[in-house]
Amino acid sequence: MKHLEFDGRYAEAILSGKKRATVRLGRKPNLEPGDEVLIHSGGRVIGRAVIERVESKTVGELTDEDALLDGFSSRAELIRALKSHYKYVNDDSIAHIVAFRLVERFDNPVTSSDYAYEGNLPVEIAEKALKYLDLPEEDRKLLELFLRAGSLRKAAYKLGGLNKRYLIRDALRRVYGELKKKGIMGPKL
Repeated sequence: MKHLEFDGRYAEAILSGKKRATVRLGRKPNLEPGDEVLIHSGGRVIGRAVIERVESKTVGELTDEDALLDGFSSRAELIRALKSHYKYVNDDSIAHIVAFRLVERFDNPVTSSDYAYEGNLPVEIAEKALKYLDLPEEDRKLLELFLRAGSLRKAAYKLGGLNKRYLIRDALRRVYGELKKKGIMGPKL
């Protein structure tokens, strides 16, 4: 299942239905209408949603309607929020609007790593992958950086910003799948 991650401050708005979309800058999210996603907020998986649409436009083309769907009261408020999350934001920046429908709310949210890695700690996954797998150079470098930095957040900043966490998470998911196939690791949940 795919994942859609949010800052912890957005959990209540997502769960209440006020926030039904997210505007992301940079790389287009690997999401399509109909995809089911786990919703992460503040390090916890808080629910499951279905992607309704993915639309791309420039920041200059964003509207008040886009802002309302994203849980903000105006376009100006949305732009301020984007500037707090991304290093460079201007009218020509490409924005991707991902609209979703929450279909399940988790009353007892689990930590993101518990859900994503079936109870295995990301540090253990990285260590075992480096020890037991023949990894592509890019994955090896990402996992080594993650272990040196001591956290996903710190490693992402070394890669250029918090929005780079997906690179490390994707690598962890890939290598965890390989570790499971080889019988080196398995679910702990």
